[in-house]
Amino acid sequence: MQFIDQAKVQVLAGDGGDGIVAFRREKYVPAGGPSGGNGGRGGSVILEATTQLQTLLDFKFRHVFQAQPGARGGPKGMTGATADDLVLPVPCGTAIYDAETGELIGELLQGGDRLCVAKGGKGGLGNEHFLSNHNRAPEKCLPGLPGEIRTLRMELKLIAEVGIIGLPNAGKSTLISVLSAARPKIADYPFTTLVPNLGVVRRDTGDGTVFADIPGLIEGAHAGVGLGHDFLRHVERTKLLIHLIDIVDDQVLQNYQTIQDELSSYGRGLSDRPQILAFNKNDASDPDLTQYLTEELEARSGSPVFVISAATQAGLQPLLQEIWRQLDNLRAAEAAAEQALQAAIAPPDQVQASDSSLLEMLA
Repeated sequence: MQFIDQAKVQVLAGDGGDGIVAFRREKYVPAGGPSGGNGGRGGSVILEATTQLQTLLDFKFRHVFQAQPGARGGPKGMTGATADDLVLPVPCGTAIYDAETGELIGELLQGGDRLCVAKGGKGGLGNEHFLSNHNRAPEKCLPGLPGEIRTLRMELKLIAEVGIIGLPNAGKSTLISVLSAARPKIADYPFTTLVPNLGVVRRDTGDGTVFADIPGLIEGAHAGVGLGHDFLRHVERTKLLIHLIDIVDDQVLQNYQTIQDELSSYGRGLSDRPQILAFNKNDASDPDLTQYLTEELEARSGSPVFVISAATQAGLQPLLQEIWRQLDNLRAAEAAAEQALQAAIAPPDQVQASDSSLLEMLA
């Protein structure tokens, strides 16, 4: 399957149905009267997140999506049928922007989330609506209103709690393949991975966490060099980053700084994201050199450095334990912040009730 994480489409909501002019011509209704019904509402265009999709491939070859118009009004005061909404499935993690203004319209993060991107037009009024004491036989009706037309820019940002970053050939694909059931292409040359890979890594308790292997980060990635600019957006939703460094490379410390500079240049808070540093390919490194580089990087970064070998799976357990520990802390901090926010926006009567119950407990 082709991985497409950007698309530009035009959506056209359905026009509202026209109202009509009609009069009653029934045998037992003296003098008749206006009976033209209103038009039906046009269909809206709605995006719905689904877990069954992982790419925006459906929007690559088709760029225009149009909902059906509402039906005309009918005689005897009958309102025209409302058109069905056009529901377009998109993968979870899709951000929707107005292509003309750049405004973020909304994000669809969980399966079942919905976003109306173009509203259908209202139906026009039939002549029955214009009946008055001054005009007992109106011959006026209104056409339906046009539906919204918008050009959208869609961006898929993968939803993963942990992102694995590093220069090409650092062993990111190998690491995610041994930690999860993901089976990315692995070779001994740079840029083997051309698309992000997702894998679920499970704890001993059975619950899992989604890891993402982010490819293509090189010097200048934030400015469009290589593949990194296309895939840096996928790091935005991660809570924690694993910065993997090839320890057998000739410029280990410089490679570390290169990735840090790219995260800082890209912005959007990536440089402030918690990171776990790990030297990979320890099985091919000299022990004395490994110790020297570890001490140097710890002094420069101010963080502990894990030494692993993804190929032999050496050192993975301490790394995983640190990942789980930091994730638990981040989740606890998010939960506390959410509780504080809910308490801040709670209605005054609820706050007073909780205060009184607390006084009763203290009494």
